[in-house]
Amino acid sequence: MSSLTEKSGNQSLRRAIELVVGPLLLIAVWWIAYKGQFVNKDLLPSPIDTLRDTAMIIWSGRMTTDFTHTLSRVAYSVVIAIVAGVPIGIVLGAKSAIYRSVEFLIDFFRSTPATALFPLFLLLFGLGDLAKIAVAAFAAWLVIVFNVAYGVMNARQTRILAAHSMGASSLRIFKDVIFYETLPQIFIGLRTAVSLALVVIIVAEMFIGATDGIGHRIIDAQISYSLTDMYGSILIAGAMGYGMNLALLLIERSLVHWSGK
Repeated sequence: MSSLTEKSGNQSLRRAIELVVGPLLLIAVWWIAYKGQFVNKDLLPSPIDTLRDTAMIIWSGRMTTDFTHTLSRVAYSVVIAIVAGVPIGIVLGAKSAIYRSVEFLIDFFRSTPATALFPLFLLLFGLGDLAKIAVAAFAAWLVIVFNVAYGVMNARQTRILAAHSMGASSLRIFKDVIFYETLPQIFIGLRTAVSLALVVIIVAEMFIGATDGIGHRIIDAQISYSLTDMYGSILIAGAMGYGMNLALLLIERSLVHWSGK
């Protein structure tokens, strides 16, 4: 028992070390660039000053409004993309002929930078939050549709044939075989969609008439030359994306524990 406890403790310690290596490496490279003056000191503040000022801003609550508004916009856009994208992806994946007939449209818009669609969505939805959420939802929707359709089309045929041979109905095969076979690919699409939605929302907050949000805070700090605030807001945006991706990864590991087996 003691050996198992010791082994578990060693694994936890190793995992903790692995988790802190990345952030420490980022700070080390930043510090070397700052001290070595590889970047003008007027344009690159000290990482220590940036982290200290960012911690003070978070502690004072001045970051809360911008953070929650950006997070809520991302959440709305992703929920819309899931609700609209998963059923369509399933239909397209179940009928390869239908998918092939619209494959050009999916790939065309998936390959088009979402930022290039800003003028169109501004015309359709105006300058408010609706335009930001709509363009992010559209970009995320395309990713989810593609990944869900791909997952359905590539479900392992041996398991489907086995279910057919046992007399299972099409609905039962979809519910008990295809759906579970598709879940790993759905989560891949979902993680990609969340990251893309965050990028689009941040950029939209910078340039589409926003008065709040992390993107607005970054561009406002850049204009006012508050460099520690600008870099700190960028770190917060990265932490937000990392946190959402990690949360989805943990959910995937708990729900899709059979993946790859």
